[in-house]
Amino acid sequence: MDSMELISMYESVAEITDRMLNAARVADWDLLAELETDCSSTVENLKSNEFPSELPPEIRDRKIQIIKKILADDREIRDITEPWMMQLANLMKSSESNRLLSQTYGANHTS
Repeated sequence: MDSMELISMYESVAEITDRMLNAARVADWDLLAELETDCSSTVENLKSNEFPSELPPEIRDRKIQIIKKILADDREIRDITEPWMMQLANLMKSSESNRLLSQTYGANHTS
């Protein structure tokens, strides 16, 4: 893979993470999950095709800039999704607790 193809692959990942961030901002969890799958496969493709080589300074700088953008998007996505995931986990715990209480006391309850 030449340096321009490499940068193009990194830009593809950055484009997907940007779309993921937008999906997270509007709470479109289905789209976010779909884009996460696309991102994973693009990253795997990048890993299998990128070989260590000396990049020209301008290409190396562009690669660093893209990676910083990807990482910033990832952090913001996590900042959005982690509280939502905690709410979901708490809701699931509450639901499970209610089910267990109902099983334990509801079946034995006589009026």
